[in-house]
Amino acid sequence: MTQLMEKAYHRISQLPEEEQDSVAALILDALEDEEVWSQKFAASQNTLSHLAQKALIEHRAGKTLPLDPDAL
Repeated sequence: MTQLMEKAYHRISQLPEEEQDSVAALILDALEDEEVWSQKFAASQNTLSHLAQKALIEHRAGKTLPLDPDAL
C-alpha cells in the first residue's frame, strides 16, 4: 500500500461507520467506472482507427478547416 493510501485509510478509519461506508462506496463506484471505461475504450479501437483514417483522408483531400478555438 502506498503512503498516500495509508494516510487516506487512516483518516477514513477515524470517521463514523456510516461515513466510512459512504467514502468506500465512492471509491468503489470510481473504480467500477474506470473499469467500464477501460473496457469500452479497448473495444472501440477498430472504430476509432477507422474514424482516424477517414479524417486523414478528408484532411489530405483539403476538406478540413483549421480549428478556431474562439469559434467554439
